[in-house]
Order: sequence, then C-alpha cells, then structure tokens
Amino acid sequence: MTSTRPDGGVSASVLAEVAAAGAEDAGGLPVELLGDFLPVVTAAVVSGRPLTRRQLTGYQPFGETAARQGVALRALLDLYSSAAWRLWRHLPAVVGARRDPEAVVVAGEVMLRAVDDVVAALAEGFQLAQRTLVRSEESARREFIDDLLTGGAGVASVLQRAAGFGLHLSGPHAVAVVAAERPFSDGTPLIGMLERAVLGSKGDSDALVASKEGHLIVVFPAPDPDAVSHVMHQLTSRLGPRPDAAEARARTWQIGVGRPGVGAEGVVASYQEARDALDLAGRLDLQDPVVDAKDMLVYHVMLRDRPAISDLVRSVLTPLLEARGGAEPLLATLAAYFGSGGNAALTARRLHLSVRAVTYRLERVQQLTGHDPTEPSQQFPLQVAIMGAKLLDWPHVPLP
Repeated sequence: MTSTRPDGGVSASVLAEVAAAGAEDAGGLPVELLGDFLPVVTAAVVSGRPLTRRQLTGYQPFGETAARQGVALRALLDLYSSAAWRLWRHLPAVVGARRDPEAVVVAGEVMLRAVDDVVAALAEGFQLAQRTLVRSEESARREFIDDLLTGGAGVASVLQRAAGFGLHLSGPHAVAVVAAERPFSDGTPLIGMLERAVLGSKGDSDALVASKEGHLIVVFPAPDPDAVSHVMHQLTSRLGPRPDAAEARARTWQIGVGRPGVGAEGVVASYQEARDALDLAGRLDLQDPVVDAKDMLVYHVMLRDRPAISDLVRSVLTPLLEARGGAEPLLATLAAYFGSGGNAALTARRLHLSVRAVTYRLERVQQLTGHDPTEPSQQFPLQVAIMGAKLLDWPHVPLP
C-alpha cells in the first residue's frame, strides 16, 4: 500500500493506521483525542511552514477534554508523541530521502517544532481544565463538610454524597477537632501529613480530614475504644511534642474528641461534643493533649443548673473580692493547689512563688471564706466552687 498521495500528502488510510497504533501505545486512549493532528502536521512538513497560532489554539480543547475525562497528562502527551514518530517514516520527504537528503533535515525541524508547539497547547488546555475541576471539587467538598458537620442538609442527601468522599456512615463514627495556636487551612502542609497518618499507607480508611474555621476536623470510624485510641495516637505523634504545660502554661495544640454516633446525626453530635470539650478545656485551663467529651459530662451537668452553681460561687467565693489585689490571685492559688494534690511546694513552683507566699494565700482564703483549703473535709466545696467559677468565667463575667 502506498503511503503518499499524488499531491505529496499521506493517504488517509495510513493516517488512520498511525492514529490507531499511537492510541494503543498510549494505553488505549480514544483516537478522537488526536483531532486533526496528523494531517495538520503532515501539511506543515510538506509546506515547510510552522503551525499557525490559530491552529495551535485549536488543540487546547483536546487537553481540556482529556482532563475532564480523567486522562493523565502523561498519557495524553504519549498519544501525540507516539503518533508523531509513527507518522515520520510515511512523510514524503522521508520516503524520498535518497533523492533529496536535505529535505529530510528541513522536515525534521518542522516536525519537531510542530509537535513541541502542539504539546504546549495541549498542556495549557489540560492545566486550565484541571484547575477548574479542582476548584469545583474543593467547593463541593467544602459544601459537603459544612452540611455534614452542621446538619445543614437532609440526611438522605448527606448519606448519598458521603460515599463519594470516602465515608460510609452506616457504622459508628467519631469526630476529633484539633485546635492549634496557628490556624489550620486547606493549604497547610501539616494537613496532608495528618491525613496520610489517619488514612493509612494505602489510603483506604473510611475517614475524612479537612479544615474548618481554623481547626482540623477528623471524621473517622469508631467501632470500639481501640479505634479511637489508634487515631488519637496517629494525630498526637505527628503534631509534635508540647511544652510542659505546668511550666510553660502554653498549649501549642489540643484535641477534642466527641463520642461515636451512627449516621449523619451521630457525626453532627460528635462534632459538637468535640468542640464543647475544647471550649470547656479552655475555661477550666485543662492542659491534657486529648480532651474526651465523655470525661467532660460532669461539667455539663454543673452547667445545666446555672442558678445552683452561681449560688455556690456567690456564697463560697465572693468574699475573696475583698482581698487586696482582688480575687484572681487567690483563685489561681486554689486551682494550682488542688491541681497539685494539696502540695504547697509544687504549687509554689507552678506559680513561680515562694512556699511562704502560697501558705499566706491559703490562710487568707480561710480567713475570708471560712473554708480551710488544707483541711480535706473542707476542700470539696472550694473545689466545686472553683470549677464553677471557671465554667462561668467569674469574676470576669458578673454572676447572674
């Protein structure tokens, strides 16, 4: 079969064979992604002129189509390069190389330039489409996360969309919320590292990692306590060591984790519990790396009866307002003393005071309140009142 036509081009049957072979080389991509590449390149080589800007612009849509079809850029470029080198031997200048060797050199230059220009146009179209797709996917993912965590959409809608993001909510799931001094955002490199840690080496874990309102959110399967412990270990081990909270009084990060729940409603409840746990930990100045919602239930019980806890704080602690310097130094001393197990020396180190100063403050508390912090039988009212004051943010916020 003759590959060239009388007009100096390449026959349509040969171009079809070259296109099919190139598509097979590229892993079976559709031949249609080549468009008119082969006849256009052949015409350019025959005429000895490079492709026009208008011709090159026409290849950007093929790059966009490939991106939307999920074709890898490498595979797309392989299709074009494979078709180009297969076409080479059929070009008139190559077929007649013995008669005019110089024509082969010119043909090679035009051919290489044409392929280079087309590849650049394809890559540009591919990347433009890919950026559009990424923005669309990010928007859809962000909308899904908001709906999932706030219950802003119907349950059926959330469950249907969850599978597309790797979540199957038929089993129990829990939510962890990570708060850090530096807010998390979707572009934070740390998120990618933590996501790989939670999802595992194969990335097949039924979990979702994202940022929301500056926090890192992790939705993960929680069929038993061991599963929760595993995820907490993965997170804490990669978030890095924290300073000694007792000395530095600074939390570089802290994790709140809600109780497991089933379905979309269970995720919403667990997320809210995780956030509440972090909020309570902040009010109570708890320095634990992981704050479990189930361990905070007692404080919720206290807050449910605000009149009673307010009355306790008023009757036990308001006399401290009469102290020189106000109530706060004495409140801080009581909190540190109870947190140290009643050890005055340890309390002094934590507060950077002398033991004598701590002892004086404890005596002053007894004088003003009538409760002796050093006497075990009298400690309980003070301890509960101190917790209540922290929960109510007293004395910064006046008692109702």
